[in-house]
Amino acid sequence: MKFGKTAAVAAVACAALLLSGCGARHSDKEVYYLIASDLALPYWQTAQAGFNHAAAQYGVTARIAGPDGHDPQAELAELQKAVALKPAGILISVSDSQVLQPEIDAAASAGVPVITIDSDAPGSRRLYFIGTNNLEAGRLGGRRVLEKLGDKGNVVIFTLGGQANTDERLKGFKDIFSTRPGIKIVEVVDIKGEPTTAFDRTQQFMALTGPKKIDAFICLDSASGKAVADAVKRTGATDRLLIAWDASQDTLDAIKAGTIDSTIVQKPYTMGFYGLKALDEVFHYPPSDLTKDYSADSFSHYPVFVDTGTTLVDKINVDRYVASAEGTK
Repeated sequence: MKFGKTAAVAAVACAALLLSGCGARHSDKEVYYLIASDLALPYWQTAQAGFNHAAAQYGVTARIAGPDGHDPQAELAELQKAVALKPAGILISVSDSQVLQPEIDAAASAGVPVITIDSDAPGSRRLYFIGTNNLEAGRLGGRRVLEKLGDKGNVVIFTLGGQANTDERLKGFKDIFSTRPGIKIVEVVDIKGEPTTAFDRTQQFMALTGPKKIDAFICLDSASGKAVADAVKRTGATDRLLIAWDASQDTLDAIKAGTIDSTIVQKPYTMGFYGLKALDEVFHYPPSDLTKDYSADSFSHYPVFVDTGTTLVDKINVDRYVASAEGTK
């Protein structure tokens, strides 16, 4: 009887400790960073919401850092500041792998776990990548173009140069177009994070006629879709195909209005939410060596890539995405 009574008292004491916060796994002293470029975009505001939600669930501290616009050097400066503070972990979207990889490697060497989201640096010492299968997403968009244009047409693609994600998307489109020699990519335009560049170039392309007429515009980033749609709309043309990227409210509205045919939608909220929880797991159960290449280890505790999913949204299913966005407000 004495043993049973002692065990019961110990259980009550343990429960009291947990309820008071003592002995709990998490603490607000655990600081996790989400670092990205273009933070002013709705896409990244959605990712931040997921990251913050996970932090609130766990009772840890979430910090967001990075430039509002597309500025890899400014993102590097924020990454360096974060690494110097030795946080529990860093989630980062790599706007330029050549610029950011050395500091990602430095973080790992300093004992700070790094996981990439949205745009990867596969040659770096990050643990793994969480985000879209961008090659397949590009192929998904490419099949949509063939569905609408058939065997021939002139295509212009807008992108962000230097990012692994947009490079993979472009390759996916090219893979599909390679099956139809009549589909010609006239130009790949690097907008360098400036939607006005997409708008101005679209206006120039819309002036082309005859055999040079542009039949389709494809946007591989979330910033250029609205700008291209506005430029096409100004001309009054209704015979141009426009494929956008991501699910900003402007893009969804343009699909409902018929200005944009469709958009390839990613899951930034899931990337942020799952990303913080993944970092938390690494922090509490750290590997023996953060600098190891776990992709080459068949007994690794970590995946190489976590696919958060992709969907093509058009007039058929756009209302579901509008309702989903409304539900988060």
